[in-house]
Amino acid sequence: MAKAREDFQKGEYRWVAQAMNHVVFADPTNQEARGLQADALEQLGYQAEAATWRNSYLTAAYELRNGVHPSSLAGNVDAVTAMTIPMVFDFMGVQLNGPKADGKLIVLNWNFTDVGETYVLTLENSVLTYMANRQASNADATLTLARATLDAINLGKTTFEEEITAGHITIQGDGRKLGELFSLLDTFKGDFNIVTP
Repeated sequence: MAKAREDFQKGEYRWVAQAMNHVVFADPTNQEARGLQADALEQLGYQAEAATWRNSYLTAAYELRNGVHPSSLAGNVDAVTAMTIPMVFDFMGVQLNGPKADGKLIVLNWNFTDVGETYVLTLENSVLTYMANRQASNADATLTLARATLDAINLGKTTFEEEITAGHITIQGDGRKLGELFSLLDTFKGDFNIVTP
């Protein structure tokens, strides 16, 4: 710690940040080490020419001083409504728990009435894929809904069950397959540690 304080005064910020990282991981309650690492990272952020490095350094310094900043996709209206429907399906593919989906076959047709788009979403071989402007004749179910309804569900304002009951989503075929598909998706936390244990 004493050597790191001296080196900080000499402008050896990278070394100080690395050395204090080891101290913080050894003792996360050491406020002096956290503060010194944050100061060093902040200086590196001020010196960084690239925005990506600057943002990383300053985010790390913020976390050391204030803890992890809570974040969530649910509730972020701009992010959810800016996503195209293919992006929504791609995100569902990222959330798919492959081992849980092993051996499952689910085919769902999606009709979005307000934007005039149709898709077929297929779960097969533990992979979720979709095709635009298509409908499958062998679909387990066909969902008809507005894009705005899907956005409200993704924002956590409502659920598929509530929207089906309210008549905002109609399902032809085996509606249980929709529930089965969503039971195979993992939910990710939006807040995670960057530089602290």
